[in-house]
Amino acid sequence: MLLLLLGIIVLHVAVLVLLFVSTIVSQWMVGNGHATDLWQNCTTSPSGNVQHCFMSSANEWLQSVQATMILSVIFSVLSLFLFFCQLFTLTKGGRFYITGVFQILAESHPGRLCLYCDK
Repeated sequence: MLLLLLGIIVLHVAVLVLLFVSTIVSQWMVGNGHATDLWQNCTTSPSGNVQHCFMSSANEWLQSVQATMILSVIFSVLSLFLFFCQLFTLTKGGRFYITGVFQILAESHPGRLCLYCDK
C-alpha cells in the first residue's frame, strides 16, 4: 500500500512539473532567427545580437490554449494539495474521488483545443 501511495505522489509531482515546464518554456518552435512560444514571438536581427519580441497573436484559439494551460496547472496543484489532505483525513478504505476529479481536469490535454485552430 505504501508503494502505491508513493507511486501516486510521484505521478502528481511529475504531472505538475511537466505542466509547469510546458507552460513556461520559452521556445516551442525555433528556426532561421525566429522563435515562437505560447506567449511571444521573437526574431533575431541578421547580425545576431539584437532580439525583438512581440506578444503572440490575439487569435481566439491561442488564448483558449493559454487559459487551459493555466487552468491545468491550477487544477494539478489543487489535486496534489487535496491528495495530501485526504490522505491524512479519510478513514481507512476511503475513496479519493475529489482528488481524482481534479487530476482528470488537470490532465485533460489543453493542446487538444488547437486541433482545428487556424483553419
